[in-house]
Amino acid sequence: EVRLVESGGALVQPGGSLRLSCAASGFAFNVVVMSWVRQAPGKGLEWVSGISPSGRNMYYADSVKGRFTISRDNAENTLSLQMNNLKTEDTAVYYCATASYCSGAGCYPPIGNSRGQGTQVTVSS
Repeated sequence: EVRLVESGGALVQPGGSLRLSCAASGFAFNVVVMSWVRQAPGKGLEWVSGISPSGRNMYYADSVKGRFTISRDNAENTLSLQMNNLKTEDTAVYYCATASYCSGAGCYPPIGNSRGQGTQVTVSS
């Protein structure tokens, strides 16, 4: 059974930083494409970033490019998202997700195949 558990969400001021983590279990993490998706209040799920199984290839939505960095540790079965220069529009529940594949156009499916329960990120002064 795929299990994804996110952590690290918090209330942060605009311009601040947060690091989200995801602990994965129940599947062969090191051969699966992983992604982060988010859901802002009153909106649908939005793809944020993706990473290849090896960790060599990373992909970002235009809205977070240059501010967010995705990474993975295949030895520890963990996925991370370093978020810098946070903006109020980054406020959302962030989900760790498995994906089928990623390209320069994003990951498929954009909302992920399996997702965790999410972690709340609130950017507000």
